[in-house]
Amino acid sequence: MFKKILIANRGESAVRVMRTAKRMGIATVAVYSDADAQAMHTTLADEAVHIGGAAASESYLNGERIIQAAKATGAEAIHPGYGFLSENPDFVEAVEKAGLVFIGPSAKSIRAMGLKDAAKQLMDKAGVPVVPGYFGDAQEVVVLATKAREVGYPVLIKARAGGGGKGMRRVDNPDRFAEALAAAKREAKAAFGDQRVIVEKLIETPRHIEVQVFGDRHGNVVHLFERDCSAQRRHQKVIEEAPAPGMSQAMRAAVTQAAVKAAKAIDYCGAGTIEFIADASQGLKPDRFWFMEMNTRLQVEHPVTEMVTGVDLVQWQLRVAAGEALPRTQQEIAVSGHAVEARVYAEDATRDFLPATGTLHHLRFPDETAGATLRIDAGVRQGDAVTPYYDPMIAKVITHAENRGAALAALAEALEATEVAGSTVNTRFLARLVRNPEFAAGRLDTGLIARHQESLTTTAQPESRTIAVAALAASGAKHQPDAIEPFDAIPAYGHFHPLTHRRTIHHGERALTYAITGDGDGRFRVQADGDDDETWQLTPAGDLRMAVWPGHLTVFEDGESFTFALHDPLALAEEAGAGGDSLRAPMPGLVKLVRGAAKEAVKKGQPLLVLEAMKMEHTITAPHDGIIAEIAGEGTQVNDGAVLVRFEEVGDGQ
Repeated sequence: MFKKILIANRGESAVRVMRTAKRMGIATVAVYSDADAQAMHTTLADEAVHIGGAAASESYLNGERIIQAAKATGAEAIHPGYGFLSENPDFVEAVEKAGLVFIGPSAKSIRAMGLKDAAKQLMDKAGVPVVPGYFGDAQEVVVLATKAREVGYPVLIKARAGGGGKGMRRVDNPDRFAEALAAAKREAKAAFGDQRVIVEKLIETPRHIEVQVFGDRHGNVVHLFERDCSAQRRHQKVIEEAPAPGMSQAMRAAVTQAAVKAAKAIDYCGAGTIEFIADASQGLKPDRFWFMEMNTRLQVEHPVTEMVTGVDLVQWQLRVAAGEALPRTQQEIAVSGHAVEARVYAEDATRDFLPATGTLHHLRFPDETAGATLRIDAGVRQGDAVTPYYDPMIAKVITHAENRGAALAALAEALEATEVAGSTVNTRFLARLVRNPEFAAGRLDTGLIARHQESLTTTAQPESRTIAVAALAASGAKHQPDAIEPFDAIPAYGHFHPLTHRRTIHHGERALTYAITGDGDGRFRVQADGDDDETWQLTPAGDLRMAVWPGHLTVFEDGESFTFALHDPLALAEEAGAGGDSLRAPMPGLVKLVRGAAKEAVKKGQPLLVLEAMKMEHTITAPHDGIIAEIAGEGTQVNDGAVLVRFEEVGDGQ
């Protein structure tokens, strides 16, 4: 077994690998960029090596520097984690050329499955069912459009390299094909450096079923059963579970046998996932599933498989990479109970899941849930920052119970007890999804979130009492009977009568002012400005959990979080003086395309520019009719809130 390994990754992925390595007595080396100098994975490792700038291309994608770090620290092997270089065959070859072991499959296996077109052709020859489509080399619009007509609309355009929903577009009719193709190619080029695509028939009621496979260097291949990853938004997984709901024994046998057949066809060694799409219009049927792609690495959602099988997949990776045979035979692998995983992201579900950034001024996960085993896989701590440079995942919350209902109930409870302040997160959306009747009943397909998006993402409003509690907390009022200072022992001290002061806080666009008066018994009267009927008697401690962070206060109540901005007269004055009519960036990103120009008249809803963030394209449209005064240039890197477009005010230039 290895004595020391280097983990060529960051965040939750690196932390996950380190924990198993430490349990096995293996020393670990972390690598980090400028943005991650104080990151969690650097402090957990035995050693940490700086490898470059904040951009992934300057650090985590720089294979040469990673290999140099491994050799300099005496690491014998490199674990790629998931993402970055984990499926790069050139990196695998460079690692082996340097005399190191790559903890993963061979470069040959990765290449065989790395391009969707070649992989589908290979699987078709191996007898694995494949979705009807075009997987050839021709990339001209006329050829691809013709093939789309032959397959029959609706179709799906997909980048032949990579995954994660990047470079993917649904097309429902021929009129939109050229536009969707151009967008998919741009996104694929940005994400994977390869703009070539495939076209395949779109399955109208799709289930995303994947099978965990594992091979060793002795010719053994096993499966560790299936996972369901159908709960997706914008083609990206949100909640994963094992086993798949509604899976019959016949369907399970068919899909797992197909997965093992696929792995054996490429002499696969290590952890991998065979992804299938299934037609769920009439339930899961053994003859209604097709190969989509193979991920030649460990998957983000691997914990649910670990929970139901009792297998540590990272430990298996290390043992197999060291030359050992698989620890168990197929007959020795069984499923026990049900596990569900939710991905907690820094993103705004109310704004179509736009990525968010910010410092995690407050971060708290529950310690346990009733009737289930709780697992938290996190790559950040309180005080860490979510930056625009990398995937905005904060943690994975996983529950394992005797059955699906208990696992879902425990997951909802855990998500509602998770507290984050300083960045917008998706925990409320996730908890609502878990409790959604259609999801809870196992009626899954990849369109479920889109159908219920409005109800799942509706913004909750705080009750009047919650606002009053926030105003009292923001006032800094105290009641400490044992305090040395009399002014702390006597609330709102005054010579002749209790003092009253006013406190203004902001929730969204609303400015909320309250009069706060000490009652002398440890309680305070909190009265809404101008409303004699809305008065609350509260203690400063209250009965709600809250977090105070620079300029803000967040209250956590019944699974919801409400953030209030504290009144800052100087900031308000500056904002009022700024004037103008502008459109600001909803997130940090790169201006990829500009579709407007100065002096051009535009209509509400008209696309003005395309902003690329987290390797995904977001179209920014005009919020109203107007005339453009200024617009950001293509190639401009912008921060969250930066002015993208300024419109002429009425009368400008006239």
